[in-house]
Amino acid sequence: MTPTDISEKGLESIIVRAMTGRTDLLSPPYVPMETSTPAAGGSGWLLGDPKHYDRTACVDLVQLRGFVMATQEKLVDAFSLHTDGPTRRQFLARLEKEIGKRGVIDVLRKGIDHGPHHLDLFYGTPSLGNDAAAQRFACNRFSVTRQLAYSSDETRRALDLGLFLNGLPIATFELKNSLTKQTVQDAVEQYCRDRDPREPLFAFGRCVVHFAVDDAEVRFCTELSGKASWFLPFNKGYNDGAGNPPNPDGLKTAYLWQQVLTPPGLTNILENYAQIAEEEDRRTGRKKRKQVFPRYHQLDVVRKLLADAGRTGAGKRYLIQHSAGSGKSNSIAWLAHQLIAVKKDGAEAFDSIIVVTDRRILDDQIQATIKQFAQVGSIVGAVKGTSGSKTQELSKFLEAGKKIVISTVQTFPFLLKEIGDTHRGRRFAIIIDEAHSSQGGKSATAMSEALADVAEDPEDLVNDELQRRMDARKMLTNASYFAFTATPKNKTLELFGEPLPAGADGKIPHRPFHGYTMKQAIDEGFILDVLKSFTPVASYYKLVKTVEGDPEFDVRKAQKKLRRYVESHDTAIRLKAEIMVDHFHEQVIAQRKIKGQARAMVVTGGIERAVQYFGAFRDYLTERKSPYQAIVAFSGEHDFGAGKVTESSLNGFPSREIPDRIQEDPFRFLICADKFQTGYDEPLLHTMYVDKGLSGIKAVQTLSRLNRAHKDKKDVFVLDFQNDTDGIVASFADYYRTTVLSEQTDPNKLHDLKAALDAWQVYSQEQVDDLVTRFLAGAERDTLDPILDGCVATYNAHLDEDGQVDFKGKAKAFTRTYDFLASILPYTNAG
Repeated sequence: MTPTDISEKGLESIIVRAMTGRTDLLSPPYVPMETSTPAAGGSGWLLGDPKHYDRTACVDLVQLRGFVMATQEKLVDAFSLHTDGPTRRQFLARLEKEIGKRGVIDVLRKGIDHGPHHLDLFYGTPSLGNDAAAQRFACNRFSVTRQLAYSSDETRRALDLGLFLNGLPIATFELKNSLTKQTVQDAVEQYCRDRDPREPLFAFGRCVVHFAVDDAEVRFCTELSGKASWFLPFNKGYNDGAGNPPNPDGLKTAYLWQQVLTPPGLTNILENYAQIAEEEDRRTGRKKRKQVFPRYHQLDVVRKLLADAGRTGAGKRYLIQHSAGSGKSNSIAWLAHQLIAVKKDGAEAFDSIIVVTDRRILDDQIQATIKQFAQVGSIVGAVKGTSGSKTQELSKFLEAGKKIVISTVQTFPFLLKEIGDTHRGRRFAIIIDEAHSSQGGKSATAMSEALADVAEDPEDLVNDELQRRMDARKMLTNASYFAFTATPKNKTLELFGEPLPAGADGKIPHRPFHGYTMKQAIDEGFILDVLKSFTPVASYYKLVKTVEGDPEFDVRKAQKKLRRYVESHDTAIRLKAEIMVDHFHEQVIAQRKIKGQARAMVVTGGIERAVQYFGAFRDYLTERKSPYQAIVAFSGEHDFGAGKVTESSLNGFPSREIPDRIQEDPFRFLICADKFQTGYDEPLLHTMYVDKGLSGIKAVQTLSRLNRAHKDKKDVFVLDFQNDTDGIVASFADYYRTTVLSEQTDPNKLHDLKAALDAWQVYSQEQVDDLVTRFLAGAERDTLDPILDGCVATYNAHLDEDGQVDFKGKAKAFTRTYDFLASILPYTNAG
């Protein structure tokens, strides 16, 4: 009997067999592959031959020639595809140039022109009942090649798998197997370390995606750039967190090749999701191209929503609870673009799609994304006019046949008046970004009323505002609502969620149609866990006070200010401002958080408080001779002192510039009064000082301003002057359960852990000093490994199983505790 193949090659064989129906090429002589009906097996893929890959042109010549012969036979001779010569080389050079300029996605969608000829390189999904289109689609050649030797140098480096569509490379795979003690992370490191981005195959836009895969997880990258390559998870999620659920029928990651990468599935992604987007830096005006591929939950939610809308048509409500970091903007754009084509009983399910966002900062981003996918610009309209012209603009868009209309909530109420009688009988899909906010009140009510069928019940005609609004809550039958939010209120769940069977108390609970949890976003590294470092000021003082007599810690003026605040109940704004400023300089700036780019937000209880804090910060920063300044943010005009103040009068620049200015020095503090506490995404925010009562959804939304990820952002910190840990943890409980370190951490625990680790004698003090000296001096990696390898050898040779478990657990606890305490306490003992 042959034992199970647990190697990477064994995993490769499992994938290839599922896709093609076999694992090895047919032995010669075999039937030529260039026929009009290629003999695909498995899920519809052909098994390619690595010998057919042209490493210079980055094409599988046999598959390309076979596709052209089956679909555009005259061009085989026109481009001399059978013979290597000047004509074929000119064609391949033209193909390579077009892919380099436009990217393979666009080349597949639109084909290329070469001389007097146009060449289609891909036939998309056929519409229902279109037999000719179905025959063309069947001629596409989806092929997978094992051990693809891609490099032109002598090493002949090879990828585990290469996926091709009509001879053009679409995706690459690096495979690892946990049974051989290698994981998806090793595959990621192999891409970063060994796959030179200067190779033609790895040039920007040449491939759509690069997959790192093992038997438990999938990650992907759209642009290889050495150590800077960013691999994102492409996992289903498990127990509300990262990873994948057990698969009773095979490997945890089998969904990738069995469901996602089937020929129809991949075609759908290439047609409707994958793209090259152009992003412009608002400050510098520089434009950068970025290749986009959907994450698993984005693909899953859009496909499920489209399928359900096709079954039910207009009149249904959907709640999509996707955490910050889920990529809601792209999900909304992909959904809006594809809802246009949804059919119910052979007719279009919706006459128009209306996208509503209550975040002005996202308006441009969503519009730009939708416009990139909606190839015909005439179908998209954005309502942007002044209040007098908005209603006319909307009516004009709808009457002109604009299929997608984009509006902010701030402008939407003005637009609803004109929808009125003219459009009450039409069907709408209304996509609402951040449904918890403005949609809970007057805007949603007015929207429902304006898009409604005229009711036959006389009671519904009663001109009573309250009654009409209550009727509007019924979410009338001519509109489907697609509500996206990270933090739904109970009211939002009732309005948009799916009802479940009534409980024992008779109440009917509701659940979202689809979820991507805060826990999963944190586990996958898209956002940071703000609760980990939430610290009430009393706990902060207690930690500092514990070590005041310890010679290993500095006793600083800040501690005296803390004592005055906590013990004397001196709640003067000036004192609190000094505590905040001192902490920021000593624990954030001095520790070079976010490589010295960290910003702080001060959350205040009202406009008057915000203005007072602004003055206190301004004065104390000047006294400290600090190079930094504060910005204040509030709405409208406010009486203060002898006159009236506004944001712009205090800051010295227009309100619209605040999001850009806070990213630039000298501005490091953003002092807010009910502004920038929802929907504001600034990755440079690291620290938050809270002087406002927070609970429930407001607490989650406010603290979550810190959670946006940045490549240099390793942690965050919250110092709270009003709220306690229990209340904040309870607020987060519905969204993510976690522990708060400030409530359970004794500073002496660090010394206890270090003593226990030292006692195992896995390392010596000399080794620690030598490693730290080399590391801080920027020594080469190969001078550090011998020291670490020596410690590992001692660990393996001298510690039994119990000892190894104990050491590993205490080492993890030490690093976690040190990270937290270092954000509070100034360790000055180098030992």
